[in-house]
Amino acid sequence: MNLSIDVHQNNEEVSVMLAGEIDAFTAPNLREELLPLAEGENTTMIINLKDVSYLDSTGLGVFVGIFKKLKENGGELRLIELSDRLKRLFEITGLGNIMNISAN
Repeated sequence: MNLSIDVHQNNEEVSVMLAGEIDAFTAPNLREELLPLAEGENTTMIINLKDVSYLDSTGLGVFVGIFKKLKENGGELRLIELSDRLKRLFEITGLGNIMNISAN
């Protein structure tokens, strides 16, 4: 399955809607699309994961890279509408303790 990436930027806020699977095949495209948007000063990136059906370690690595880049530049990453399965994945990897994640 492919990954759909829908990005809307409004000043320092970037809203991203993802749909599909984030894996070794789709993660490089996701990184290429979002990492440059994380380089602005004080950017808040809100990524909606409601329609993400699968996420592997490669995808987690993309989110870590985006999180670090945003933090370096005084920004923030918010992951919203995670399924229980995705939320658990972030929690068992310890990323739920450092990233702003929300089930709704």
